[in-house]
Amino acid sequence: MRLKTIFIVSAVYSITCFTSSCGTKSTESDNDDEIVKLIEKPVSNFSQDSAYAFIEKQLSFGFRVSGTPEHLKCANWLYQKLNSYTDTSYFQKGSATTYNKKQIPVYNIIGSFNPSAKKRILLASHWDSRPWADADDVNTDKPILAANDGASGVAVLLELARNLSKNKPNVGIDIIFFDAEDYGKSEFENSFCLGSQYWAKNLHTPNYTAHFGILLDMVGGKNAQFMWEAGSNSWANFALVHTWAVAAELGHGSYFVSTQIGEIIDDHKYVYEKTKIPMIDIIQYDPQNGFAPYWHTHDDNLGSIDKNTLFAVGHTLENVIFTPPPSLEY
Repeated sequence: MRLKTIFIVSAVYSITCFTSSCGTKSTESDNDDEIVKLIEKPVSNFSQDSAYAFIEKQLSFGFRVSGTPEHLKCANWLYQKLNSYTDTSYFQKGSATTYNKKQIPVYNIIGSFNPSAKKRILLASHWDSRPWADADDVNTDKPILAANDGASGVAVLLELARNLSKNKPNVGIDIIFFDAEDYGKSEFENSFCLGSQYWAKNLHTPNYTAHFGILLDMVGGKNAQFMWEAGSNSWANFALVHTWAVAAELGHGSYFVSTQIGEIIDDHKYVYEKTKIPMIDIIQYDPQNGFAPYWHTHDDNLGSIDKNTLFAVGHTLENVIFTPPPSLEY
């Protein structure tokens, strides 16, 4: 992903409604009568140990850089694993031109539950690893393992898929692992997120759409905080409000913080711009220090992962699926 100008707006929010035209309002009241309980029957099947093991497996293939044997081996494993859980799966093969005019293969891995359902939720993460450690002090031209920046989001979604294979919701769920997200340079416009750009122009099923989408990016870091990214708030406020409210009700409010930050160029931007599917980005960001200190460095390895963070994100998502915004209730 690429960072645009960041601004910070701190506030306390109360939930007032959950429609696509609804926003939030500031409040100074501590009146318990204003609290809206969302979850009638909380779901808690998510295993942080299983998610962690999925990260280990991805890293075992080595650097997942487009065009390498390791990249293809991991793609095949992701497809086989997702195919074993979902009702329908797709191995979308394409190509993209990088900022330096190189042609690289693009493998988007897709799995669907209840493919005939009209009401759908899109869940996504990128699975590739950055070809350079350009934020490091050493070996800046070498690739990184990308445990948090890529593998963590995929692991959370694989664990969700494992559970959904046993306990399916009535709504349709589509899981996409986007390729070639991190094969870019900040000074080149649209050089990141090549896999999502390809998918948005070449949908895996004709006229595909979803009620809303959630993108996961860097969701396994220690002491991670996820804030209201500006694009998410602009394009999918109803999903953002609902997701953060669900997290708070489940006790994960220290991770999901109602502080607004600026726009981050990530896969959700290209999905929304091309398909108009309203999509939010759950992405780690610290207002004082920016992305995690191991971001785009060789320290983005298993040591950067905290199982508690994986659980906070996975537990929140499984309850969003079974307690969606009212406009998607079934």
